[in-house]
Amino acid sequence: MRSFDVPTAIVVAGAFLLILLAGWLQRRLRRRGFISAVDHATYETLHRASLAGRHLTEGLTPEAGTKAGKHLLALLGARALAISDTGEVVSWVGPGEQHRRSTMALIAPTLTSGRTAVADYRVVHCSDPNCLIEAAVSAPLVSDERVIGAITAYTDHASAGLARATEEVAQWFSAQLELAEVGRDRSRMMEAELRALRAQISPHFIYNSLAAIASFVRTDPDRARELLLEFADFTRYALRRGGAFTTLQEELRNVERYLVLEQARFGERLQVSLLVAPEVLPVKVPYLVIQPLVENAVRHGLATKEGIGHVVITATDRGHDAQIGIEDDGVGNDPERIRDVLDNAHASDSIGLGNVDARLRQVYGDEYGLVVETAPGAGTKVSFRVPKFAPAVHDAD
Repeated sequence: MRSFDVPTAIVVAGAFLLILLAGWLQRRLRRRGFISAVDHATYETLHRASLAGRHLTEGLTPEAGTKAGKHLLALLGARALAISDTGEVVSWVGPGEQHRRSTMALIAPTLTSGRTAVADYRVVHCSDPNCLIEAAVSAPLVSDERVIGAITAYTDHASAGLARATEEVAQWFSAQLELAEVGRDRSRMMEAELRALRAQISPHFIYNSLAAIASFVRTDPDRARELLLEFADFTRYALRRGGAFTTLQEELRNVERYLVLEQARFGERLQVSLLVAPEVLPVKVPYLVIQPLVENAVRHGLATKEGIGHVVITATDRGHDAQIGIEDDGVGNDPERIRDVLDNAHASDSIGLGNVDARLRQVYGDEYGLVVETAPGAGTKVSFRVPKFAPAVHDAD
């Protein structure tokens, strides 16, 4: 079994723990009331942190800072909260926004030293006689041991407790920003690989398809016209700039186009069977997740095989999941080589199989990666599952 990516495991474990603890406390409090002030405080802290964390997946943006800041302000019990990067105040939450103009000067020592700083009324003051802000605590936001901003809690009185709480919130906030950056890096990596996957639409396949079409121009013009339309539809789908997901029905339709073009080249040597349960056709799947596996079966499994080769594509209902399988009776492969391909998803000679595996794991979790069964001379079977409903998929629509 392949190991979890560490940052991803932290995100999953942390989020799961917060949800689990908050849910348990909520049920407990509903059944029996607040057992103690500690129960109440623990629940509120976990609940606020969970709500704030939901808004930080895109990093430190004005909108995310404002939404998360509302929960953090309630958590700290301060009058107002400023969230800044190294150049400006990104978000201000609460009254007294006239202090926003002086925030960058106030946090300058924190940005320079990376230490929490407390300012009293001699530094924090304004001309508004009704303003209740008379002190501030600034704690650094740190990423990769580099100060990237600060959280400043504005209050009427800066206590040691508020200073410690602001520091802890800043550390938690920093961790969320780092995890968000890891998530964006992985997303950018997957997007780059998807572009590479599009670009990798085999030049040999394009050349061979056009050559097969050309061979029918004189002998069977109607057949040539049909194949040309299939080729146009295939390339239009493969090079589209739509969303990251499509339906299983659309993905299988494009696989059929690909196979029609390959059968024009291989003739009777390529036999194909599709066994698809109608109820799974509407299930959402990552775009270009099946065709590369079928292409792998044809190119590496059957192209060098003597005689007739068979490819069987199945899509079956497995309760909460849909299971997709691509099996060929070709020349097979060395299991160790396949394992290396999956462990090195970015290698140029394995971007199809490795990319599909990596994208499945990124979207659905490590347990939803490819399962490959093969041996030299024994053909190859590649299968994977996708949940019929996955929040990450539907939220992306």
